[in-house]
Amino acid sequence: MTKATPSWIVLAHLLRPQGRKGEVLAELFTDFPERFEEQTRVFLAASGFAGEESEARAAEVVAFWLPVGKNEGRIVLQFAGIDTISDAEAVAGLDVIVPREERRPLDDDSVYISELIGCTVYDGAIAVGVVEDVQFATTADGARRLADAAPLLEITSLAGDEILIPFVKAFLVAVDTEAKRIEMKLPDGLIEVNRSPGDKS
Repeated sequence: MTKATPSWIVLAHLLRPQGRKGEVLAELFTDFPERFEEQTRVFLAASGFAGEESEARAAEVVAFWLPVGKNEGRIVLQFAGIDTISDAEAVAGLDVIVPREERRPLDDDSVYISELIGCTVYDGAIAVGVVEDVQFATTADGARRLADAAPLLEITSLAGDEILIPFVKAFLVAVDTEAKRIEMKLPDGLIEVNRSPGDKS
């Protein structure tokens, strides 16, 4: 019998070396960086990975810290066996993932950002479209994520238009990631203001 392919939760995205001993700077996709103290076993894989554990690269987090200054809001990770700048360069661009069943339980008001992808957004009873990506506001140079800015849901409507909707509690009614459904009550006119025409070519 074939083992079911695990689904994955993305904890971070590795950006570039940060230090001389294999440390890697990463975008953080969890509200719980302290989870790396409790769960040091993770996997590294290309973005969008949906394969088996044996197809991903197993890794062990041996240290982490939260930088300040221009990289505030990110995390620096150090993995066992990744000890040099060239080692760190080799894993830059990969996601740090864990199997879905190993995710840390969230409180009722929180969700994993990666689980929003593929959800259909409803404004009341009206389907707005499907979440294709989640954008994070950054500084003008793109070097640092703005911690105070709400993530933006990048939604593709049924007509093929792109719509950006802030993922904020004020608009949320309910989120059911199992049913791939996000219910919102949006201010009048917000959808039209944030709509970009789809690519008709």
